[in-house]
Amino acid sequence: MALKIYPLKYGQMEIDSSIMVMFRDPGKTVTIPVLGYLILGGEAPVLVDTGPRSEADVNALGYPYRVAPEDELDYHLAQHGLKRSDIRHIVHTHAHLDHAGGSFNFPMSTQVSLTRQEMQFMASGIMGPGMYTADDTKHFIDRLHTKGALRLFDVDGTFEEEIIPGVAVQISGGHTPGSISILVETEEGIANICGDIAYDFTDQIINPGLDIAAHEPTITGNHAMSTLAEKRAIKRALAISRFLLPGHDLPALVQGGKIVGFAHDAISNPLADVTKASSYTPLLQASGFGLLA
Repeated sequence: MALKIYPLKYGQMEIDSSIMVMFRDPGKTVTIPVLGYLILGGEAPVLVDTGPRSEADVNALGYPYRVAPEDELDYHLAQHGLKRSDIRHIVHTHAHLDHAGGSFNFPMSTQVSLTRQEMQFMASGIMGPGMYTADDTKHFIDRLHTKGALRLFDVDGTFEEEIIPGVAVQISGGHTPGSISILVETEEGIANICGDIAYDFTDQIINPGLDIAAHEPTITGNHAMSTLAEKRAIKRALAISRFLLPGHDLPALVQGGKIVGFAHDAISNPLADVTKASSYTPLLQASGFGLLA
């Protein structure tokens, strides 16, 4: 059975536009989805990112966050005939609160994975108490000291680590030192669940706001690494992927290192297939680009 990927919306967040894209419309608020991905069809279900621990954690950062009943993880899993106990592997693209907080809701018998670099960065305090909350950090430390509860990837760019056959992780960096891409082999090419290497594909990649050189992406306003590291992460993802599946924008179709289409109806749609090029609307036919148009 071919591997299939399903984008799950855990909620929606209001955030300043200039955090999404460097220097874009400071003071203007935009609304974005907080996404995870469910990978099915392999030897065991894999959940990529879990959303935040609570609405209160995100609201405490000053980013209003709302969760509808149909955004709850249990609702999403039920759409696929699953429950939490069916999830064997949870993999985090990185450990910011809007991506990793929800792992608290899974028992220690469910294996949770992230990179050692990310674990170190989380515990270092270098980004303060907001993006890596005290409760999330303590939970991952508890997992570290519980047999089998935590897996630490040591990918460094020279090799990948397999989760299940057909699903592997690769270091991406850019957003945080330990950010990873989850690479899924599909019938039409590599689907790259890429976390937050880019927030807004339209204004960072398709029509970059700050850059005029060819194939030159604009960076976000929220990154823990250098400008060059973030640009390299975006360019690497475009170079190796057929499908680009981000943490806060629409799934995108890639051809020749460029985004050529979006899957407008794929998020939280159990009938959508983001591993098929036919599911994507070409840019010239799209009424708008990305979620923030």
